[in-house]
Amino acid sequence: MRPRYRLAVHPLHNPTKLFEVYQPLVDVINREIPEARFVLEASRDYPSFEQKIRSRRAEFLLTNPWQTLKAMEAGFHVIASAGAPEDFKGIFIVRRDSPIRLPADLKGKAVSYPAATAMAACIMPQAWLHGQGINVNRDIENRYVGSQESSIMNTYQGHTAIAATWPPPWRAFQRDHPQEAAELRVIWETPPLINNAVVARNDLPSALIAQVRQVLLKLATRHEGQQILAGMETRAFYPASDASYQVVRTYIDTFERQVRPVESP
Repeated sequence: MRPRYRLAVHPLHNPTKLFEVYQPLVDVINREIPEARFVLEASRDYPSFEQKIRSRRAEFLLTNPWQTLKAMEAGFHVIASAGAPEDFKGIFIVRRDSPIRLPADLKGKAVSYPAATAMAACIMPQAWLHGQGINVNRDIENRYVGSQESSIMNTYQGHTAIAATWPPPWRAFQRDHPQEAAELRVIWETPPLINNAVVARNDLPSALIAQVRQVLLKLATRHEGQQILAGMETRAFYPASDASYQVVRTYIDTFERQVRPVESP
């Protein structure tokens, strides 16, 4: 019987959409590594995914950069970076008829985010607002609404003045909901950071980890792989290691000192 390995992906989308986007990747891994069986695992929200990190429930994880630090603490190691660094940045979206022009215009208004631990779609936007003179704990109302699409829809529907998200889900929203997207626009963006990571649990065979890494790194060199990556709104997987994410630890240390504890919004 083939050994079974789980790839758990952090909640970039709702579970149905996540399976639509990431199952083709798992299918390729299964085809390239036939001696093992890989299954995709979704999570309903950020807290449930982060519990999987702490419990070491899955063998492989696709994590945001903050979750990557938590995964390393739990005994996982980085095997690849999932996307170009310049694509990992926070963006702020408003309705086209919004009166918001400057960060100061947000005072007293509501901002939507997927989750307090969403790196590009919450931590980085809040750090940027802090740098613009906004006290994110007092000047604005922070609403953590569960998913990237929900963050965007909250602003489209007028429930929040502005939505924080990041480029891949915004591109997906424009593709999947063109009518709604036409009434929205990006008003600000943060500087970029290193992208999401794929991590492997430290009790797995090194040969297996090397095989999975090789499949990921080769994906962009094939037509089928390029199509899968396009569905994921990701250019390619890139070589990376635990050391690559030290920049995130420095960023988080500064954020927690100046803005708020990541896990206590």
